[in-house]
Amino acid sequence: MNYLAHLYLARPTADSCFGNLLGDFRRGVDLDHYSEAVRAGVANHILVDKFTDSHSAVRQARGVVSARRRRFAGIMLDVLFDHFLIKHWSLYSDESFTVFSQRTYECLAQRVGVMPERMQVMVRSMLTHRWLDTYRHLQGIEKALERTASRIRFQHSFHGSIDEVKENYAVFEETFLTFFPQLLAAVRRHAVEE
Repeated sequence: MNYLAHLYLARPTADSCFGNLLGDFRRGVDLDHYSEAVRAGVANHILVDKFTDSHSAVRQARGVVSARRRRFAGIMLDVLFDHFLIKHWSLYSDESFTVFSQRTYECLAQRVGVMPERMQVMVRSMLTHRWLDTYRHLQGIEKALERTASRIRFQHSFHGSIDEVKENYAVFEETFLTFFPQLLAAVRRHAVEE
């Protein structure tokens, strides 16, 4: 899952939001320097990623992506799932997306100073450009995918992947609507952050 989904699945606290994003930046980081709540957030992040990567519907959706981009299908779906989460927000939250995103930005801003340097750069950009809000539209998804493609250091065919998103939009949306409630149930069942 991508940033929005991890933050949605976090508890509404600064440490949990930090920990649930730190999962993507934990390589080389001594987690013992952080609170139990932050470490629980990291554990929740790992649970979410493992559940997502092993889910049959997600694996099947990855297979729809063309052979030349299939290597990056997981990234493509992770980012797109944030779009679908916003599109179907009222199915999963009684709180408006606007209120949620503002609270989440405020939580992250409280912890920027203790984040690993690479994460600080990303989160400062997220806060400045309000990344979560941009996932509402496919134009924002395209920018996120292109930003990711530009960071890949080897020759690849990931640029222009928004074309595959548009071509398979209905299939990917159906995948999300099947898969996401099961992910929510798994997070509740495991209660890593309780």
